[in-house]
Amino acid sequence: MKIVLIGTAYPYRGGLASFNERLMEQFRSEGEDVEIQTFTLQYPSFLFPGKTQYSESKASHKFKIVRSVNSINPFSWIKVGRKLKREKPDIVLIKYWLPFMAPCFGFISRIIKSNKHTKIIAIADNIIPHEKRFFDNWLTKYFVKCVDCWIAMSKSVLDDINIFDKAVPKKLMPHPLFDNFGQAIEKAEAQKRLNLDSQKINLLFFGLVREYKGLDLLLEALSDERLKQMPLHLTVAGEFYDNYKKYEDLVEQFGLKERVSMQNKFVEDNEVVNYFCSTDLVVLPYKSATQSGVTQIAFHFSKPMLVTCVGGLPEIVADGKSGYVCLPDAKSITDCLIDFCTNRKDFSESLEEEKQRFAWDKMTAAIRLLYNESKIHNSK
Repeated sequence: MKIVLIGTAYPYRGGLASFNERLMEQFRSEGEDVEIQTFTLQYPSFLFPGKTQYSESKASHKFKIVRSVNSINPFSWIKVGRKLKREKPDIVLIKYWLPFMAPCFGFISRIIKSNKHTKIIAIADNIIPHEKRFFDNWLTKYFVKCVDCWIAMSKSVLDDINIFDKAVPKKLMPHPLFDNFGQAIEKAEAQKRLNLDSQKINLLFFGLVREYKGLDLLLEALSDERLKQMPLHLTVAGEFYDNYKKYEDLVEQFGLKERVSMQNKFVEDNEVVNYFCSTDLVVLPYKSATQSGVTQIAFHFSKPMLVTCVGGLPEIVADGKSGYVCLPDAKSITDCLIDFCTNRKDFSESLEEEKQRFAWDKMTAAIRLLYNESKIHNSK
């Protein structure tokens, strides 16, 4: 079977690129003919708040990645659409995460589908974005109409898809493990690499820092006098897409300068292992979410998590098995941290059991199943 994915991939960086490349590697390992059509331009510079969109790591993929799609140039959409229409792949996969991409993805998909052979399967991180704009629904409707079937990565996303289209085949599949960051190393070695105190209880907030991710709630929680009596240290590792000074001021205001280190940088793939293997607890204090790739890195490295009960996070992190699920407020986060520091529950056995739910071959099997269902659905 010929499978083409249109979306983010090397030389672009980040969770989307990692997911797409790992998915296509899984299909390749299962004997499928795969390639990725990625961007020549993903975001215009004025829409991108980070320092760079590009990876500093060396390419490691074993399949073809072609830079062909300009997200704001319809002439490139026509060219890519016509090329794939002629080549007639069995499946075109599109990882959908942002309505800004809907015109590009929707236009290309409509051209491809005119060959009456290729099925468009969308994998949805979000349908309704965290940071909403007035035109989001209109753009999403345009894209949804060309999709033959959907993979929803959380129940909340599945519900959102049904608002736009109840008829087409869909399947709920959680984000598989991010197992492409290497094998775990000893905690002592990881802490040495990051200059962390092994006598402390080390917490990790990982990934791009945006307002909806609730870092301010975590800092407020750490200001609780009971937690100040405990040997806690928080590492914030990720590029700030929100106002860095706002969080710097909160650290100062709450008296946390000796207990919090903020590293305003994108963490390259070869460094990820150090951050996760050095920590005792990964904290995701999100105010809103559908799901998060950070949980799947934590599962890979068998690290317990503290997440809030928003979106699909409680579907991924089972309270009492793979960590804690709390309300998205500072008091609830504080209570969980106190319990963790006081009781030091060992989650390792249940984490190993839980991570079996997130195998990549389950994702590829679901896509094949949807492909077959879509052929039946469209023949009716």
